[in-house]
Amino acid sequence: MTKQFPGSQLILSARLASLTKIAFIAALALNVLVNPSLAADPFRTSHPRNISNTTEAAFKAIFQQGDYQAADRYLQQALSSDPNEPLTYAMKASLSYANKDIASFDTYSKKTIETAQKLIPKDPLRGNLYTAVGHFLAGAVIISREGTVSGAPQALSQLREVYQDLDKAEAISKNDPELNLLKGYMDLMVAVNLPFASPQQAIERLEKNAAPQYLAARGIAIGYRDLKQYTQALDYTNRALKMTSDNPELYYLKAQILREQSRKEKNQQLLQEAIANFDKALVKKSQLPTGLVKQIEHERGSASNSLSAG
Repeated sequence: MTKQFPGSQLILSARLASLTKIAFIAALALNVLVNPSLAADPFRTSHPRNISNTTEAAFKAIFQQGDYQAADRYLQQALSSDPNEPLTYAMKASLSYANKDIASFDTYSKKTIETAQKLIPKDPLRGNLYTAVGHFLAGAVIISREGTVSGAPQALSQLREVYQDLDKAEAISKNDPELNLLKGYMDLMVAVNLPFASPQQAIERLEKNAAPQYLAARGIAIGYRDLKQYTQALDYTNRALKMTSDNPELYYLKAQILREQSRKEKNQQLLQEAIANFDKALVKKSQLPTGLVKQIEHERGSASNSLSAG
């Protein structure tokens, strides 16, 4: 049954902008059944699917190394070698969003939907997942162009499409790790930002059925951060770091959590640790989007000023 959202539609539409943060991680965390000569499924240990070398390389560049520059190079190759692969377009859409290229963001969001719909007859689980991703990204395009209030009606329509497609995928295989990763991320963000949903259910979904584990742990950490439960958020961030220690975005996430925890506890040592983790993230700033680097530098400067002020 399609998920319904009671309460104010305006509140829900306002939170769609927050949900686009998840699109960048969750929407990209999708696999594809295209190339039968390769077996490189990062989600499943049984009945694995196949992805191309270039798509796998892009996936690892983003999620394991946090290297968006390398990922973009791989994706440029994948556009030629795997033109019917929805993941390629979903990744390109998300990179365009990170770089504030709204025209390309729109183009690749539409291509995600188009190729996903063509995939449904061959693989309905994955086809419906990618269709959900495409509609999610399309909603983000609307908000980016028209703003939250003006774009609310169209964005809400896209969000309803997202959950309709996710429901179709869940009806096929409710315990699928790829499905649970994506749906867990999205449900958690809705629960964090709206009072009527349960964040614990989303966390349990990520803990029990989602894969790969480093992305599941990262999603739970983000959820606990936004719930202001900083001890739990730090625990899950450290779990993700043990599995993907080269990813500068995880050090940025850890720095954010430590920064907020230092405010809550009025603890200068935690603030110093936060600054150290901002610095670890910035060591690899050349591989991150420019806008993200500026944001990290801004937050690092704010933390440093707070430390100096005592």
